[in-house]
Amino acid sequence: MLIISLIFAIGLFTTIGTAKVSVLDIFKIIGSKVSFMEKYIDISDIADSSKTIIWNIRLPRVLLGALVGASLSMAGASFQGMFKNPMADPYVIGISSGAALGATLAIVFKLNIGIFNIPTITIFAFVGALLAVSLVYNIARIKNKVPVTTLLLAGVAVGQFLTAIMSFLMVIFDKDMVKITYWTLGSLSGKGWEPVLTIALPVIICMIVINFFARDLNILLTGEESAQSLGIDVEKTKTYILLLGTFITAISVSVSGIIGFVGLIIPHIVRLLIGPDHRILLPASALLGSIFMIFADTIARTLISPIEIPVGIITALFGGPFFIYLLRSKKKSI
Repeated sequence: MLIISLIFAIGLFTTIGTAKVSVLDIFKIIGSKVSFMEKYIDISDIADSSKTIIWNIRLPRVLLGALVGASLSMAGASFQGMFKNPMADPYVIGISSGAALGATLAIVFKLNIGIFNIPTITIFAFVGALLAVSLVYNIARIKNKVPVTTLLLAGVAVGQFLTAIMSFLMVIFDKDMVKITYWTLGSLSGKGWEPVLTIALPVIICMIVINFFARDLNILLTGEESAQSLGIDVEKTKTYILLLGTFITAISVSVSGIIGFVGLIIPHIVRLLIGPDHRILLPASALLGSIFMIFADTIARTLISPIEIPVGIITALFGGPFFIYLLRSKKKSI
């Protein structure tokens, strides 16, 4: 049902915008780009402007939203399982703060070192996120073990420290404050196909690999000692999940900015609706996260058009009340 809903959402929300294009025309435009189908599809009756809007603007934006939503949701689900903490999300270990500081440095110092046509801000955000998590991990590590509580505390401390540095730079370079603030609120505007093609393969591969740890995450819910006695290498498993979750979150944040609440609320909603089995929870979270992000971004770009609202604001406005409603309606069964 979620897979069908995602396909429907991609088709439906691609039609929504100032220029009206039917769902049939959208599928005809997409089909005309497929080599073995193009000779069977006639798109001569569709305006060139509609073709450009759908293929170069709306479709890549919708697909990027689907990838970002899936990444954040699956990372959130895996972190909540690993930490055994329903309040954990992909940003809890300093990923967002590191990415924000990296992007801020690129903005205020007007750096331009784009590699393979990847924007400098994207590169610095990605590197900043990875460096922040590396710092958190090394602070939390005690010999060969990384206690979950210590990791969370280190993440909070490092995150606050990096946020303070970013805030200091915003005060000093006040002319760039609006640009920095807008980036930290998250946006999928004006991205085109480049970021979709850049992140699609690594994100999909990482999500597939994370799913292989579903059984281990289920066993970890019984406690680390029980998991160890059942043959799970707890420390290695935690390290792999941490690396994979960090990587896909860092990739997503680097192209979209910081979009909060998705990695926290979506896995929690799925868990409340279908249970804690990670074999179902992980892929279901990814699919629902994709749908939610596409929906939120459509609202962001159309609610007060032509002005565009940062999508991070929309995710919080919709996610918060809906999460409270679900929590109250299910609290007797929790």
